[in-house]
Amino acid sequence: MARLHIIEGPVGAGKTTFAAHLSRQCNTPALVLDEWMVTLFRPDRPADDLWRWYAERKQRCIEQIWRVVCGLMDTGNDAIVELGLVQRRDRIDLYRRAESGPYEYVVHVLDAPVAVRRDRVRNRNLERGPTFSMDVPDAVFEMASEMWEPFDSAECTGRNVQFVKQTVRSP
Repeated sequence: MARLHIIEGPVGAGKTTFAAHLSRQCNTPALVLDEWMVTLFRPDRPADDLWRWYAERKQRCIEQIWRVVCGLMDTGNDAIVELGLVQRRDRIDLYRRAESGPYEYVVHVLDAPVAVRRDRVRNRNLERGPTFSMDVPDAVFEMASEMWEPFDSAECTGRNVQFVKQTVRSP
């Protein structure tokens, strides 16, 4: 049976790198929200009222990504999503979607100390390597980090949640 791989963690935790690795392992593309947002909406990004603008487009992207996920899984292929769902309620909504259909899923959770994550993001901003999709200034990093709601026992209970062990190092 096809499996949905949900990759979550705070900014700079290594989600996109892990998604690329899993993509090669499962032979299926990783559907990374940031890539969709940059490709579809970066030219239209306003200077003001960014968060409201972003939230509405993020939701549209998630809806379309979900359609792709269903198409992949309905044809027997695994699907990999990295949606940056930093708040628990948004992750629960995604689990409920999967649970309402015939989809088996596993949640891969990545994390690292905030100083390591900050260094990774700063390095990614400078290098603009394969996991770079947009510049993340320190202020945005701090705000996104503060929004992250770590997994608790209630979110994990009854779900296949795997905490990914990784080498914690700065780039």
